[in-house]
Amino acid sequence: MTTASYDAQEAAGARPAAPFFVYVEGPRDGDILRGWARQLSRELARRLGERLVILGGRQPARAVSHLDEQLAAGRPARGLCVLDRDVSAGPIEAPGAEVGLEIHVWERRHIEAYLLEPDVIRRALRITDRRLTRKLDELLTVEGARHRDSAPRFDAKRLLHRNGPIARLSGRAVDPGSIARAMREDEIAPEVRGLLARIGTGLGIPPREVVIRNGSS
Repeated sequence: MTTASYDAQEAAGARPAAPFFVYVEGPRDGDILRGWARQLSRELARRLGERLVILGGRQPARAVSHLDEQLAAGRPARGLCVLDRDVSAGPIEAPGAEVGLEIHVWERRHIEAYLLEPDVIRRALRITDRRLTRKLDELLTVEGARHRDSAPRFDAKRLLHRNGPIARLSGRAVDPGSIARAMREDEIAPEVRGLLARIGTGLGIPPREVVIRNGSS
């Protein structure tokens, strides 16, 4: 099976002419995104960290204002704004392409919904007790069914809250960023890998195709 990854070495002239920024709603979103990026390329994670801008909420207008400020200072820039779908917050008014801003809205309600992989959560929380493992699997099976039945409204933030169901079950505070960092490349959702490919291109990191072999070769 093939998936997009990144060459850790810079190609000559790979950097874009205009700076490229990645806008996220909050610090936790940025931590999750960097955790995934690190699984593909440390260079991608490093550059992403340098160009990450926290909006302080689901406010793409702030990303537009930031790009306008760059232009006014003689530094025309481009950007990608990553937002939760969160249907309860209402529709998003996308800015025109002329401002140099793309918007990615997650197919699922929250970015945290892409972390709900039982094996990954067990690794991140270092759960080895069989009884806890069984209870965690049961919890995630029930929650997974709810997610499939109502993906746009499924509240993964509640499930992964520091005092939420998984934290109460495991007796440990849950750090979504650590779950992202515990994911292997082939465990990262295709939508996430596609987004990271777009970010890598914007940051001037040339993509390459890699083959992931599952099981015996």
